[in-house]
Amino acid sequence: MARAAASGPLDVIAIGRCSVDLYGQQIGSRLEDITSFAKSVGGCPANISVGTSRLGLRSALLTRVGDEQMGRFVREQLVREGVNVEGVHTDKDRLTALVLLSVEDEGVSPMIFVRTDCADMALSEEDVDEAFVASARALVVTGTHFSRPNSEAAQLKAIRIAKANRGKVVFDIDYRPNLWGLAGHAEGFERYVKSDVVSAKMRQVLPDCDLIVGTEEEIMIASGADDVLGSLKAIRAVTDAAIVLKRGAMGCIIYDGPISDDLEAGIVGKGFPIEVYNVLGAGDAFMSGLLRGWLGGESLETAATWANACGAFAVSRLLCAPEYPTFEELQYFLKNGSKYRALRRDEEISHIHWATTRRRDIPSLMAFACDHRAQLEDVARRLGVDEAKIAQFKVLAVKAAAKVAGGREGYGMLLDEKHGRDAMFEFARHGFSWLGRPVELPGSRPLRFEFSQDIGSQLIEWPADHCIKCLCFYHPDDPPALKDEQQQKLLALYQAARKVGRELLVEIIAGKHGQLDEHTVPRALEELYALGIKPDWWKLEPQTSSAAWANIGAVIERNDPWCRGVVLLGLDAPQAELEAAFSATANAPIVKGFAVGRTIFADAAEKWLAGGIDDETAIAEMARRFEALTDAWLAVRGRKAA
Repeated sequence: MARAAASGPLDVIAIGRCSVDLYGQQIGSRLEDITSFAKSVGGCPANISVGTSRLGLRSALLTRVGDEQMGRFVREQLVREGVNVEGVHTDKDRLTALVLLSVEDEGVSPMIFVRTDCADMALSEEDVDEAFVASARALVVTGTHFSRPNSEAAQLKAIRIAKANRGKVVFDIDYRPNLWGLAGHAEGFERYVKSDVVSAKMRQVLPDCDLIVGTEEEIMIASGADDVLGSLKAIRAVTDAAIVLKRGAMGCIIYDGPISDDLEAGIVGKGFPIEVYNVLGAGDAFMSGLLRGWLGGESLETAATWANACGAFAVSRLLCAPEYPTFEELQYFLKNGSKYRALRRDEEISHIHWATTRRRDIPSLMAFACDHRAQLEDVARRLGVDEAKIAQFKVLAVKAAAKVAGGREGYGMLLDEKHGRDAMFEFARHGFSWLGRPVELPGSRPLRFEFSQDIGSQLIEWPADHCIKCLCFYHPDDPPALKDEQQQKLLALYQAARKVGRELLVEIIAGKHGQLDEHTVPRALEELYALGIKPDWWKLEPQTSSAAWANIGAVIERNDPWCRGVVLLGLDAPQAELEAAFSATANAPIVKGFAVGRTIFADAAEKWLAGGIDDETAIAEMARRFEALTDAWLAVRGRKAA
């Protein structure tokens, strides 16, 4: 989930490369044949800043981005990840760097660096603030930024400041021959080209380091020697720093003293037996785990284990920073392991990853539900009004909700695609916390999706922060054939939601098709959890007793402690009944809010569609009702809106 940015002293600042990575989504294809790309933050230091933040360190990035959409994307993503962006400077004259990549084969990932006169390589001494660097316990410098005089001067200045303030200096050799002008544009994946010029640049840094990290090729380029053992000895001759030799699937070796003739005579961190899916970014994940252990006071053995585990996560997934583990995820893996060599196929680990990297925290939610289709169509037909007016009315509903929300956290809406497209555009102008969109065919039982049963192809077009909402009329005593059909439909929706990275709210209404007691809804949720369905939210009808809410909370906690919670639905109940339903949840912490519709808009819709009131009156009437409900909810919870 979204993390608060670091404040006060920092644990680590990473300095150097920062780009937008465009990853080809067709695995096993040449880069020439890729047809769609996934976008993420990239570049070694940027990846490390995200990776360490996810593991609980107070991290920051020192770099430049362009004054354009990609630069803003990078900044927003870093903020979402809790990375301090005080040192992320905006370059008005240069573009944010881009990298295009594909996974063509195991260990083969062609890439094109689009970095001509890019923003991050223009980093200069003026960008390095002394107080900022001095506030960090450690500084990570990276090899590529010694390739240009201006960026080299910036890193050397940062090193001087760190050492003067007793900060640790970490050197990630990060050798990319292409970025030193030693390989062609098509050779972005090339790992080693011998160069006396590069070695001379890197050797000057070694004496100032406390930790040096690199692959066999990187250790050789940093020392200038022609073999690994000779390189280690050459580095040890000029520094007492701990040297970490990365060996891919074989793990790593840490040398914390004299270098013997036995390459294995160090602290050996064994690798994890996993499938190699994509090697790109694994070193940055490795460094993140290493720093979490090293700066966290763990032993070097533990630091090595954490580093190798983080690297294993990275090579088993497609993207770089977005795929790095959170600390909760890492600890679960170290404790429980996985029966899968391809960690991305481990449903429990993947769920923890998803739940702990959600785009934002939403501790409470007060939503105006205006996703109704059939009900408003019925009103329009009865009044002899063109259905096109429903879309106009929904824009008014958004304006009413925005009037109440006032840009504060915790407010949201439910809007549909059939009549609510214009309303969604209006919604985007107001800074709400949440938007849910229905996918069910209204009133369907068994459940059907509204526009196509191929639900995944629809969801890929949605904005990343729109939440899928699906209403299912489901009762645990339904006939077995009906239950099975509805269960499989919900399971397919859940799997599609996770595949395309969209949150899911499942709305269960049991009371319309059977008895509703304190065990009904808990039984329904238990059955759906047993299928592996773990929605981000549940939307449930008011319950018969506090015991029912206690049972519901216990089922959710037992099956998915990462669930965001429950929101109450309204079922067109009078406001007094809803307020009583709110009060019944006072001791049910799993209930986080409400999503109510007709109680708010029904009267205004009837009058406005009939021409009895104007736009402003309709907005005012809906705002009055929505605000009354929010006041009632907040009073029950004993707090004010943020």
